[in-house]
Amino acid sequence: MSRSALREVEHEITVSAPAATVYRLIAEVENWPRIFPPTIYVDHVERNEDSERIRIWATANGEAKNWTSRRVLDPENLRIGFRQEVSAPPVASMGGTWVVEALSETESRVRLLHDYRAVDDDPESLRWIDEAVDRNSRSELAALKANIEQAHAAEDLTFSFEDSVRIAGSAKDAFDFVNEAGLWPERLPHVATVRFEEETPGLQTLEMDTRAKDGSVHTTKSYRVAFPHHRIAYKQVTLPALMTLHTGYWTFEQDDQGVTTATSQHTVTLNTANIERILGPEATVEDAREYVRSALSTNSRATLGHAKDYAEARA
Repeated sequence: MSRSALREVEHEITVSAPAATVYRLIAEVENWPRIFPPTIYVDHVERNEDSERIRIWATANGEAKNWTSRRVLDPENLRIGFRQEVSAPPVASMGGTWVVEALSETESRVRLLHDYRAVDDDPESLRWIDEAVDRNSRSELAALKANIEQAHAAEDLTFSFEDSVRIAGSAKDAFDFVNEAGLWPERLPHVATVRFEEETPGLQTLEMDTRAKDGSVHTTKSYRVAFPHHRIAYKQVTLPALMTLHTGYWTFEQDDQGVTTATSQHTVTLNTANIERILGPEATVEDAREYVRSALSTNSRATLGHAKDYAEARA
């Protein structure tokens, strides 16, 4: 490899939080979809005391990509090294290091180092990677800073819940119903239209117009990662006015008797700036929480109910 073929870049940001707190947040990759805007889903492949292999699904320049990385954790020195094992074209190789430095007891510097090459060292591909790394690094660091500095304020604004249904049918059939989102306008009354893409198997883009209880229509866009036939994880990137975050997953577990439990899980952070505009001047955070939960649960339960009918008809 020629030295000129390897690109090395660095981004940094100052965070008003203790260095150990910042390190822990970066180390806990299962929370990345809630912290970093480009990240859709992260799955552990293997892990031990100081290293791990993870699969990451994320957007780059508006396209969904996935790759596997190996990380080496060094909590004593507040460093995390990472290296993609199999990179997605046009990336030939990608690695780097998170470095957290204490500036004081309450302030830290986070440095994000990358090194990478393009497939065949193609200049146009390298420019594409430059843009993606720069955009994602700035986005990740800004989100990391905001997440830590606002953690306490947002603690009461972030909540999770789930709805489940038991199905006298196979997990595969229930999974297929939710996975085949392109057919939802024909199958789900609350879905008006759908724009569904799956150029890479299991990596989906879902944009749909959904009818609310009051008759209004809302457009949402999500990226989904499907694991046949037991899980579909997603991250909503076009959000309704009352949310700043919406991630979740569908799971399908079949027992020895052939009965399937299908579950829809949601994690939401409320957007308090829009509560008065949407719900009126007297509305509280608790009102917004109930409103959002009711709206999401209504659609989830409807989808689960139709998935149940679909699977049981094929049992």
